[in-house]
Amino acid sequence: MKSTIFLPQTIKVGFQKRSGTYTGKLAYVIYYDQKGKLRKEASWQSWRSKDIKPQEYNNEPMPGFVLNKKAGGYSTGWNHRQTYVRVYDPRGFEFEITIPNLLYILENTSSIKGKGLEGNFIYGWHGTDLLLVPTSSPDYTEITAFSKMIEKPESIKGKDLVLGGTYRTDKNEDWIYLGRFEEYETYTYGNIGKGEQKGKRYFFFYNGFKTLRSLTRKIVKVISTEPALNYAELMDQLSHKEIYSPHDPNKNEYVLYNIKELEEKNGSISVYLYYYGEFVSLYIKKYSNNVVHLARNYYANNSGITQQTIIEESRQYKTIEELHDKYKFHRLVRYLANGKELK
Repeated sequence: MKSTIFLPQTIKVGFQKRSGTYTGKLAYVIYYDQKGKLRKEASWQSWRSKDIKPQEYNNEPMPGFVLNKKAGGYSTGWNHRQTYVRVYDPRGFEFEITIPNLLYILENTSSIKGKGLEGNFIYGWHGTDLLLVPTSSPDYTEITAFSKMIEKPESIKGKDLVLGGTYRTDKNEDWIYLGRFEEYETYTYGNIGKGEQKGKRYFFFYNGFKTLRSLTRKIVKVISTEPALNYAELMDQLSHKEIYSPHDPNKNEYVLYNIKELEEKNGSISVYLYYYGEFVSLYIKKYSNNVVHLARNYYANNSGITQQTIIEESRQYKTIEELHDKYKFHRLVRYLANGKELK
């Protein structure tokens, strides 16, 4: 998995007076991001003591960090305090790290009694979580490369994007570019659909379809301009999505299930009783080679087929074929404005 730990160039430290620390000061460390914005400033301002002047430091690897003691790890009523470990920074203050961060540190370096943590360390952030990162970690090279990429992203404009090309994001993910199209809002409730235009977007694929209004500081590096091998397949999948083409309820149709499709189901499925004009939930449960089934109405209809009627009918039939023969189970097929089936 690619690292998403960011090593900022500058950190800012606020303080509270706190007993149980080496210096009598506990610190809250935040940082300036690649845009020069001070992250988590509001919570930092509300936490720190205003009578202690905050400090700014260059975030560079340095030695001299020492483990102090556990903090938190208790619960009183609704007051739950996660367990942390306090660490002494050689610049004269203490801060807290999580237990997973401590375990990561101890996997990659040693804590020497009387001398503290061995080696150099630097502050990093994974999302909003502060981490103390040992430079001896095998991940450090990749972490540093990711941080430099975020600090100085490549200048990539829309006209530079190549269909099927692969591009690195600010989350260290590799996205495949599919093209720039109109994006549509998705509204699908039952057989009713409506799509409103959201404007032109850049479409990508990474664990699903993604869209961006702007590439600025989102796409930070070109990985490959060679079209991905599955580019055509991804475009076909996209053509069946509401974000690409709005749902057109006037094109909907009801298609009769074949018995093999029903026999392959296991669990609850929504089926349409074509001659009654009603959707019901059909529950299919398999025991060995037999199919045991119960049908349950979502709501009563004007045709006289009620929930109780369906349940009683299902108890009278031994096979799903008999129920299907009586009620003609259909499925609703929804279509998009481009004529493709909604999937």
